[in-house]
Amino acid sequence: MIWMRKTALVLHLLRGLLTCALLFPWLGVRSREWHIRRWSLLLLRICGVEVEVVDATGIPSTGAGRQGAMVVSNHISWLDIYVIHSWQPVRFVAKSEIRSWPLVGWLCDKTGTIFIERGRKRDAHRVLHDITDVMLQGDLVGVFPEGTTTDGTTVLPFHANLMQAPISGGLPVQPVGLSYLDKVTGEPTLAPAYIGDLTLLQCLNAVLEAGPITARLVLAPLLQSTTANRRELAEIAREVVVQHIYGARQHVETVTSEMSAAESRGMQQTGV
Repeated sequence: MIWMRKTALVLHLLRGLLTCALLFPWLGVRSREWHIRRWSLLLLRICGVEVEVVDATGIPSTGAGRQGAMVVSNHISWLDIYVIHSWQPVRFVAKSEIRSWPLVGWLCDKTGTIFIERGRKRDAHRVLHDITDVMLQGDLVGVFPEGTTTDGTTVLPFHANLMQAPISGGLPVQPVGLSYLDKVTGEPTLAPAYIGDLTLLQCLNAVLEAGPITARLVLAPLLQSTTANRRELAEIAREVVVQHIYGARQHVETVTSEMSAAESRGMQQTGV
């Protein structure tokens, strides 16, 4: 069964390459975003991942508006990019090495990824200008300020360098809390975590063997960047992400507990 899903993933990747090569040169921005979102949703479905997008109050939410902003999220898995794309396609910032990866690097390039050469100060300045420019044009730019992946049980400190872009452009920051849950139990699952010495294939196998997974994306209120320096903005954004990951989880646990208690009282009243 798993080999069939892997075959479907390969075919889906090839379909994405053909779409980028043959259709994207002729499509406008909105049409490209439609294809990216649809392709990401199908990739996640093949992997057994269902996306749940809610706002800070737990109400289901749809795509973002057209206002330029920086989307910042905690980072757990290679799936994170596609989970966010399934909500709203954004232009991610990624290390330049990814561009040389076979097939995947080309695909990332064609879907608007902004590449940065880490360790080169001059390139960091160039990327900051590029990010600011595309956000001013109305695009969303996605970054993972932790700089690495975790298992999802904690959120590392956010690096502040790229936070200068929204400050320079007077643009907002959209914090996003991301978590992966076992769809049956509602408990956090470590299956998607791309950490340590795991290879991409090992992580993929863990996802496919885990059973149904819910990827929960919690959209926090926008942060205005004009009232803080980049370090303060990074710290505030991290606090908001942490609050909305674990706060949302606690809210769900509380609601589930209350529902169970109500059902128990109902059974007692009816003599069951």
